[in-house]
Amino acid sequence: MTRQLSLNAFIYPAGHHEAAWRHPATAAERIYDASYYQEIARTAEAGTLDAVFFADGPALQGDVAHNAVGRLEPITLLTAIAAATERIGLIATASTTYYEPYNLARLFGSLDHISGGRAGWNIVTTGTDAAAANFGLDAHPPHAERYARAAEFVDAVTALWDSWEDDAVVLDRAAGVYADRSKIHEIGHTGRYVRVKGPFNQPRPPQGHPVLVQAGASNDGRAFAGRYAEAIFTAHQRLADAQVFYADIKQRAAQLGRRPDHVKVLPGISPFIAGTEAAAHALEREFNELTVPEYGLRQLERMTGATLGHLDLDGPVPAELFADAGDVTDNRRSRLQVVAGIVERERPTVRRLLHRLAGARGHRVFAGTPEQVADTIEEWFTSGAAGGFNVMPPHYPGGLEVFVETVVPILRERGLFRSEYTGRTLRDHFGLPRPGNRFAEQAAAAAG
Repeated sequence: MTRQLSLNAFIYPAGHHEAAWRHPATAAERIYDASYYQEIARTAEAGTLDAVFFADGPALQGDVAHNAVGRLEPITLLTAIAAATERIGLIATASTTYYEPYNLARLFGSLDHISGGRAGWNIVTTGTDAAAANFGLDAHPPHAERYARAAEFVDAVTALWDSWEDDAVVLDRAAGVYADRSKIHEIGHTGRYVRVKGPFNQPRPPQGHPVLVQAGASNDGRAFAGRYAEAIFTAHQRLADAQVFYADIKQRAAQLGRRPDHVKVLPGISPFIAGTEAAAHALEREFNELTVPEYGLRQLERMTGATLGHLDLDGPVPAELFADAGDVTDNRRSRLQVVAGIVERERPTVRRLLHRLAGARGHRVFAGTPEQVADTIEEWFTSGAAGGFNVMPPHYPGGLEVFVETVVPILRERGLFRSEYTGRTLRDHFGLPRPGNRFAEQAAAAAG
């Protein structure tokens, strides 16, 4: 096959299962130790995975009394990982609501230079109201306003990266000329939400632009992804739902004049892997039995906006909790729809629903043998549901190690995944072109 999977290791401190920090196979005491993440990244690189990815948000989210929910700042951490690796891509989340374009452009531009072209930016608008007070705001901006700002923000950031043409640095020691000033441009971006004069204070990044990633599944998020995203992180429980989302994103990109194959759709999968299917399910139960119901209920309260402490854990989930899941209007609603679908199809008890969500916060959890995990990855990949996956091990570091050691070789044998890296940049790994420089292209067009 010429078309190959993309696989990222989605790093969550102790693992994606909410009780991972309690399990003896994890290293919760190391989650603020940079060497821990360097080791994980080297495991991912040994498996020739495309990238490691860190989620992030500018507030303490979740119930820290019952889970290890604190984080290191991801761009700083990825710089440490860059020094310990050679090829693996480096994707970090950063918010367009709580950064300014110039400093964020510098952070990712610098990461791209430091890593030799391996940086990716997961663009979010931030979905939690708690962030506002951390930045001196009385309220979190409305959903539509956040996406309007995000569009201006990305336009300004990419213009800053382009403000030095690729050949702007002359480095003529004899003549005493370091750079050709005519090839370094002010961007003069003036919009409703963002104003940036420029130019940038570093040469164009090695990739031209670090890879643009997006994770919003709302209506506004899909429109934004169709316009900007080169990779999209998404959550689906069922093949049919993933196929609809995949087709929608590809169509949106095509309607905007983009090549659909230059947009990677990467659902999350959290695999419990063992030598037999029964052992894999037993491992999943082992983690579920370590969950703290109070933690799961608080997570569900954040999602639904309802008070749930009075519910009987062994009683049915009240259907009215999801009565307003409705149309996808913001990211919290889109994830609510995923959970509403689980409730509608499975009619779980409250405890069972909490266990279903404990594995990966609404992403797909799969328990099976390495062959069965490879089978489900292949099925989604070959049936128009995914261009690859965000692999979300339920526990670190062992969950990633077993995936790399047992599942990756099967995918290679089937011709679905690379046996070695064929390029050095994240764009190479994803099969994405290096974008042209807008100022150079304008000059060329003017010259005729």
